[in-house]
Amino acid sequence: MTFAFDGERLLSAVEVARAALIDDGQTPGAHLDAVVEGDWAVTHYFEADLVGYRGWQWCVVLAGAPGTDEVTVSEVVLLPGKDSLLSPHWVPWAQRVAPGDLSSGDVLASDPDDLRLVPNHIDTEDEFRFDSEDEDPDDIGQVAGELGLGRRRLLSPEGRDEAAQRWHDGDHGPNTEMAAAAAYSCATCGFYIPLSGALRAAFGVCANEYASDGHVVAADFGCGAHSDVVAPTGEGSPAYDAYDDGALEIVAVVAAAGVGADESS
Repeated sequence: MTFAFDGERLLSAVEVARAALIDDGQTPGAHLDAVVEGDWAVTHYFEADLVGYRGWQWCVVLAGAPGTDEVTVSEVVLLPGKDSLLSPHWVPWAQRVAPGDLSSGDVLASDPDDLRLVPNHIDTEDEFRFDSEDEDPDDIGQVAGELGLGRRRLLSPEGRDEAAQRWHDGDHGPNTEMAAAAAYSCATCGFYIPLSGALRAAFGVCANEYASDGHVVAADFGCGAHSDVVAPTGEGSPAYDAYDDGALEIVAVVAAAGVGADESS
């Protein structure tokens, strides 16, 4: 026995598809198209008027079977149309942030496994150590440089005080808008490199490329990229309820089968 596909019956069952959407609690708009998907299936498309889903369409798949006139609703789903507003390809925020993006009040948490940070007890080789049996002359030269030995002139107390005042009153001082909005100060940040000598207690250099990288900052300056900042949880209340499309999987579709295919038994 051979059964011919009754394509016209499924193609014309627009109201059956619309009723399926209404029963699902949706409000379908105008009927847009009907597409034959196989020997016994047709998909009907309707306009979807949902906030935040511009250009999307309701999709209702109807199915038939040999030897019966019954029309079955197989699936109801929301799909993007050709002119749909879609979100861009997801890029993790940590890969999107660029130096200079941080502004007053922003919070920029470091990754827990950030290679730029280590626990406080780990040796960072900032201090030079000597073994009594084998001292490295290069290390001694570096320490001598820290003390100012070998330089013909050094910064006077007046020159140091003038610089300190400029830095305190500048863009990276404690009285700036950025510092006022920060929850933590630079003095407690893992990216903070204290200056040496008399200015050590009051100033350091920022080593965070996303913050004040390379600038002298006051110890009581601060920004949202402190090493102890915790990333936001992502919790919140959106303005509108999102349509649950978590089970949606969009795949490339090969040319649909034509109307009139036969099924033999």
